[in-house]
Amino acid sequence: MLSRRELEQIYREHGGALFAYLLNLSRSVTVSEDLAHELLLKLSQRSSLAWKFVRRPRSYLLRAAYALFVDYCRREQARTLMLNNFARDVPLFASDADTDHPLAAQTVAWLGELPPEQRAVVHLKIWEQLTFREIAAQLGIPADTAASRYRYALDKLRARQRQHDNAHD
Repeated sequence: MLSRRELEQIYREHGGALFAYLLNLSRSVTVSEDLAHELLLKLSQRSSLAWKFVRRPRSYLLRAAYALFVDYCRREQARTLMLNNFARDVPLFASDADTDHPLAAQTVAWLGELPPEQRAVVHLKIWEQLTFREIAAQLGIPADTAASRYRYALDKLRARQRQHDNAHD
């Protein structure tokens, strides 16, 4: 295993470059920090002797950082897919779907088709009756973005309503 002193030396020499590279890839400080720590942890488990045979340490570390980033993206993509599938399979807003309105169940299904970012804004706006400023604070986004997501969601819901109406005319 690499010694603490060797790891500290590697971090001093290459930590800034690794973090900058990961930040450029992920556009997230948190993700970049997590991946940099994961890389150093994996590196700490390597043999000291094996590290001595690495000719270009920075290139090696940048390749390893990229591989970790790709793995992270695959995990996130799988997680997002799972959450979206779950959202389609589980009835949303069940208490409101129990109404006698003929389109209640269909509306719930249409809400489930919205991207999670838009669904979150619609839920907070309609069910929690928050302002766009409050929604923005809740989600950590600008108020204009919250308003745009709400508008896009309503546009999609209106389009689905028109498709439904045209199909039943």
